[in-house]
Amino acid sequence: MGSAPLRTGPHLHYLRLVTITRRTVLTAMSAAAAGQAQRNRVPSWKPKLGVLGQYSDANLEFVKAEGFTSMQLQLNPDRLDDAAIAALKDKIQASGIYASSVGCDGNHIDPDPALRDRQMQKTIKTLELCGKLGIPNIGGQSGAIKGQPLRQQVDEIVKVYTEKYFPVCEKNKVRILWEPYAGGPNIATGPVGWEALFNAFKDSPWIGLQFDPSHLVWQFMDPVQAARDFVDKIYDVHLKDTEILWHVVRRAGIQPVNNARWWRFRVPGEGSVDWKGLFSVLAEAGYSGGMNIENEDEFYYPNYQGADFTPQFKRGFHLAHEFLKTLVPPVTA
Repeated sequence: MGSAPLRTGPHLHYLRLVTITRRTVLTAMSAAAAGQAQRNRVPSWKPKLGVLGQYSDANLEFVKAEGFTSMQLQLNPDRLDDAAIAALKDKIQASGIYASSVGCDGNHIDPDPALRDRQMQKTIKTLELCGKLGIPNIGGQSGAIKGQPLRQQVDEIVKVYTEKYFPVCEKNKVRILWEPYAGGPNIATGPVGWEALFNAFKDSPWIGLQFDPSHLVWQFMDPVQAARDFVDKIYDVHLKDTEILWHVVRRAGIQPVNNARWWRFRVPGEGSVDWKGLFSVLAEAGYSGGMNIENEDEFYYPNYQGADFTPQFKRGFHLAHEFLKTLVPPVTA
């Protein structure tokens, strides 16, 4: 048999063009797919998981030993002089624990001038304390004047914050955060109040949310959608659950004439919060701030012996930690 004739001429040129064109298209498609995957990649999620509680050396030691990396502190600025503040800062830094915020509850626009002034002084002292400790946030309520129109309350809050607080915030690099607690002097109880406040403050860098899904659940709001809509305003998170006692609701509703309790706070995993949904929103946004377990679960009380956590209170934190470990990635150095 003779050998096959060599392919030459226009046919060979055509085949080369087809091969090159096909290779070019495939290469371009691969590059485009890789670029799209890069754009769609979820940011690395590295939140700091911890607890909320009073400061004591023993409590800080427990937080560290339990494997937590964050803590919201309850501190009284009137009880800390400069020497005590410096010592406290050294202990926190040595522990490696991230202090995410300090609690500062109260009514910033109290209609009683004396009470309003007292709250202002407390808030300013707390902001200055956080500045000295290097803590980026204080958390509490927005303030409220019961019975007044929402617009009027918003205007009063903006006036007080702008005139009294923001110069101190800027000097100390500390934000004021609101949690959606509907049982206190607060209009920042959910999306309607948040939207009104953020619009009025024109995206000021000195305010934000201390997101607590438990308060939204007992108000029958959707914490996952609320987090999705306001995720860029979340700078601190409370990890607390709410259990709806449906056997009470079905008989008495949410305004029971016999004042029966129809909901209660629980540790994460023991209530109705969609933790997977919430953490998906935070993970997609790359949230890296503090997420602190707020243990107001009566099954793990009493909570303190002096300033130290009781064994039962620690047990609540531990069980919540075991649940959260299944959903929250560990933080590595």
